[in-house]
Amino acid sequence: MPFICCYLLIVNALGILFMHMDKKRARTNRLRLPEVLLLGTAVIGGSIGIFLGMLLFHHKTKKPLFLILVPILPALQLLFFVLVRYT
Repeated sequence: MPFICCYLLIVNALGILFMHMDKKRARTNRLRLPEVLLLGTAVIGGSIGIFLGMLLFHHKTKKPLFLILVPILPALQLLFFVLVRYT
């Protein structure tokens, strides 16, 4: 259990960091982080970090894929965790 908590803390911190970096790069017209990296981070457990990054930095808030998928992912991940843990 401590391993899972540490993993989730790290991957969610990376999610927030990636959103911050991409927003900063967008403002300065520099090479952006691929959306697949941002969504991949969300899928592997960083969905809360990506979602917080969307809210904090007002980033990717007009992209339908982010608006639909990112808020739903934490619930799906929690459901998956419960199913794996208790079955």
